[in-house]
Amino acid sequence: MSQQIKDIIDASIKVKQVLLADEKIINSIADCVTVIVNAFNAGNKVLFCGNGGSAADAQHLAAEFSGRFYIDRDALPAEALHCNTSYLTAVGNDYSYDVIFSRLIKGIGKKGDVLIGLSTSGNSSNILKAFEMAKQKEMITIGFTGQTGGKMKEISDYLLNIPSTDTPRIQESHILVGHIICQLVEEKLFGNK
Repeated sequence: MSQQIKDIIDASIKVKQVLLADEKIINSIADCVTVIVNAFNAGNKVLFCGNGGSAADAQHLAAEFSGRFYIDRDALPAEALHCNTSYLTAVGNDYSYDVIFSRLIKGIGKKGDVLIGLSTSGNSSNILKAFEMAKQKEMITIGFTGQTGGKMKEISDYLLNIPSTDTPRIQESHILVGHIICQLVEEKLFGNK
């Protein structure tokens, strides 16, 4: 079992090493930092959506903005769209699970807001519909996906596709990339820690 544990850790490290060497995704991360800083400076908000483990990651990253990362500072307007269970269950039951995020985006999304969607496959239909609605609302979309980008590749303004097809490794790197973005956004808005 010890070797299996080491192999899993090694697999996670290898994904991050490929990520580290990929200048395209490094530049995309930097672009996302700039886009989010500009949105916050303009009085816009950042919304997150995901399913399952990606929902947990979405909520985690939203909390880094609305709470704090390193710096004791004012809250930033960020929210994960799945946190209202009464809304989710009502819309899922009355309409369809596929529209749980797009319906909310239609109601609260504004031009210049940022929508960050997390989907390891890039093919989650409710996130795809949310991105389509975000486009209609003139929002900026950032896709956190796995290697191929799935269908989100074509509809994301910015794509952060982790170089892996293994769901746990992708999700580990989503949090890494999300933390990098949160740290750099916070520093640009409020100064270094």
